[in-house]
Amino acid sequence: MACREESCCFTGHRPEKLPWGSREGDERCLALQREIALRLEGIYEAGYRAFLCGMALGCDSYFAQAVLDLRARHPEVSLEAAVPCRSQADRWTAAQRQRYFQLLDACDRVTVLSEAYSPGCMQRRNRYMVDHASLVLACYNGSPGGTMSTLLYARRQGLKIVTIDL
Repeated sequence: MACREESCCFTGHRPEKLPWGSREGDERCLALQREIALRLEGIYEAGYRAFLCGMALGCDSYFAQAVLDLRARHPEVSLEAAVPCRSQADRWTAAQRQRYFQLLDACDRVTVLSEAYSPGCMQRRNRYMVDHASLVLACYNGSPGGTMSTLLYARRQGLKIVTIDL
């Protein structure tokens, strides 16, 4: 396991909170994906080598793919999937599940925080990521929810936070 000082976790919104929804071909989505990749390159240059992702739909998928692309150029980079529960993708579409499992298969490590869904499993996943990182990269639009809760927890824990405003 990587040391916390060179670990970065991610938090961001699901499609329903994104202006383009699930339309990933939208120029705004493509611009966000480029911005995530650019920020990751800077985070790598700052010495971060290990990345943690909660593997949700939307921004998490963009982040995971960007880390895998970074790893292709820098083999010392690692990606850990912090999965809240084994059933995370059970209700997703077939295409969403296919992408999810492709990303999971490409991860260097998969940590499952709960065998079954429970009301607190998403929060446990988010806290796990913050507790194992020293930096948070966030895609955030200011709305309440899991991303905001994760950022508030990260601030209380003294983590550095880099925000991409949506």
